[in-house]
Amino acid sequence: MAAGRIKTYNPREITCTLGSHIVEGYAEDSFIQIEPNGDGITKKVGCDGEIVRSVSPDRTYNIRIVLLRSSASAKFLQDKFDEDVETGNALFPILIKDLKGGMVFASDACWVVRSAPRQFGRQAPDLEWELSTGEADLTEEGE
Repeated sequence: MAAGRIKTYNPREITCTLGSHIVEGYAEDSFIQIEPNGDGITKKVGCDGEIVRSVSPDRTYNIRIVLLRSSASAKFLQDKFDEDVETGNALFPILIKDLKGGMVFASDACWVVRSAPRQFGRQAPDLEWELSTGEADLTEEGE
């Protein structure tokens, strides 16, 4: 049956936890971006045509979370950033999961890289937060 091959994406089924804090108040459009660091798998070709591949050992990621101006999670992130600047001790685990089945991202060590820029205008602007991780795992669940 074709119905078994139909999958559904629902942005309301994407969850992100930072330690015990559940992120809420996501922006209207693209609200989470997970980007790997490192070079992935690169190749080098010798003059005689021999090829060697190198696998990057870098398993860290940059995360971008975009929130509505009114999001309570903005205060959580700002507090974590301030704590890290003051004490250097504000690491937290991160888990991002598609509850409909699909992608799972997790790291035991995450931190806020910098405070979100603030701007003001006629409309309430979004707040874009940049986070970084230690070693992390990204997997795609499926059949």
